[in-house]
Amino acid sequence: MANSAKSKLSALVITYNEIGYIERCIESISFADEILVVDSYSTDGTFEYLRELPNVRVIQHPFENFTAQKSYALSQSSHDWTLFVDADEVVTPALRSEIVETIQKPNACEAYWFYRKFMFKNELLRFSGWQTDKNHRLFRKSKAKYTDKKIVHETLEVNGRSCILNEKLIHYCYKDYEDYKGKMLRYGQLKAKESFYKEKQFNYILIVVKPFWKFFYHYIIRLGFLDGKKGIIISYLNALGVLERFKELKRLEKKNELTYYLVMP
Repeated sequence: MANSAKSKLSALVITYNEIGYIERCIESISFADEILVVDSYSTDGTFEYLRELPNVRVIQHPFENFTAQKSYALSQSSHDWTLFVDADEVVTPALRSEIVETIQKPNACEAYWFYRKFMFKNELLRFSGWQTDKNHRLFRKSKAKYTDKKIVHETLEVNGRSCILNEKLIHYCYKDYEDYKGKMLRYGQLKAKESFYKEKQFNYILIVVKPFWKFFYHYIIRLGFLDGKKGIIISYLNALGVLERFKELKRLEKKNELTYYLVMP
């Protein structure tokens, strides 16, 4: 891509065991001036695959949490304009054109929200709570940073204007049952750590109410039932992630109590 220096683009991805996803992700961001992948020691061949690609720079770095890993990736990139995508996301040709045009505008905003289309295997997931989902994906790193207040569902703090791009990012959120279940359990565990650091306490009532509410919210209020069987599966696994968060929070509290009593004089 022939760009002026001020409009060069770094495309960043963080990975862990992403074979089956990462191939089309990398292909879709090949228009960027730099592709940087930070891999947290994948065991499925992801790192080896990326290392063989001539247009990709891949670094291995231990995973602490999503915010820390993305912040590390930012610190290693070369250009101010940053496109951050997940390994299971794909930039469409129309979105690619909009990105290229946007970063060349002299009055461009400092950051841009992307709406996403969620794919259940290869079928569009139209409802189930995701129909209004949006994330910051394109921004100038000199004007933005990830807040350290969240370690999952990382949040970008922008010094300037945030705008919204028209074209949508494609998110292949569901490959199979076990894959999505694993994601929800990992997210739940990280959310538990986040709650623990904020000194939120385990509650027996919430461990019952919150998962039920999560399912009800996605399946009924956000019209998951209109997605048929897909809506049931997604709503259930999202609720399972919430249940895991409270179970992990209880475990962290017990571990902390045990440590306290062991170090008492």
